[in-house]
Amino acid sequence: MPLPIDYHMHPQAHSIKPYTPELLQPWAETARAKGLKEIAFTDHDRYREGVDFDQIDALREANPDVKILAGIELDNDPVTGKAGRLWVEENWDRLDFVLGSAHYLPGDPEMFDQVSRKDEFAKRDLAADCALYVRELEGMMDRGGIDALSHLDLIKIHGVWHPEGGLPPHFESLLQRIARDGLAIEISTAGWRKPVGEQYPQVDLIRRARQLGIPFTLASDAHSHAQLAEEYERLAGLLKQLGISEVAAYEKHQRRIIPIT
Repeated sequence: MPLPIDYHMHPQAHSIKPYTPELLQPWAETARAKGLKEIAFTDHDRYREGVDFDQIDALREANPDVKILAGIELDNDPVTGKAGRLWVEENWDRLDFVLGSAHYLPGDPEMFDQVSRKDEFAKRDLAADCALYVRELEGMMDRGGIDALSHLDLIKIHGVWHPEGGLPPHFESLLQRIARDGLAIEISTAGWRKPVGEQYPQVDLIRRARQLGIPFTLASDAHSHAQLAEEYERLAGLLKQLGISEVAAYEKHQRRIIPIT
């Protein structure tokens, strides 16, 4: 049986494209073709002008067999982040699901996860960068208004950081905070198409999250409907290997736990 949910996707990709039936319907059709029961539109908050809740409602009516969530990915963009957070607050009741993420390190105007920055990051103190990254996520949590965190160990994206002792020591305090705050984290296939060649988060982080009782959503971080549920067969194998048999699903920010088989 296919995995039931994909809770991270970007219909607008990386520009403002107003929600229309022509933009959104292919996502519903691909979800249906891939056996997904629930999807969440989570465009970046910097492209919030393109989000149209009425169009999402119309898409739901046209596709009643697929549960379609209105969501957003709220990140720490130093230029647009504050306005994005205000938008989330204003539209909280119309949103089902809010992802929190960090793509910027303090004082750096460019996203650290741009693949073109790999050579630069190979020369950096990535343990120190990870500490800054974790603090950015903690700041996101301090401000509230999120349901889950996306690509938790995104700082590893360039595949150049292999710390002695692995990643868990660098994320332990964050995982404990996530557990205390009652948030979920996603298991994402997106890392498999990045230089790191590994899902987010790393297996030992997934195991530690389970020990702490943190629930998981599933994600492809698709920027085209063709990427929806990408590598989900491989993901299903990983979940089986780890003994994960249920995931978190949402509606109007209320979480429920559903089986994956």
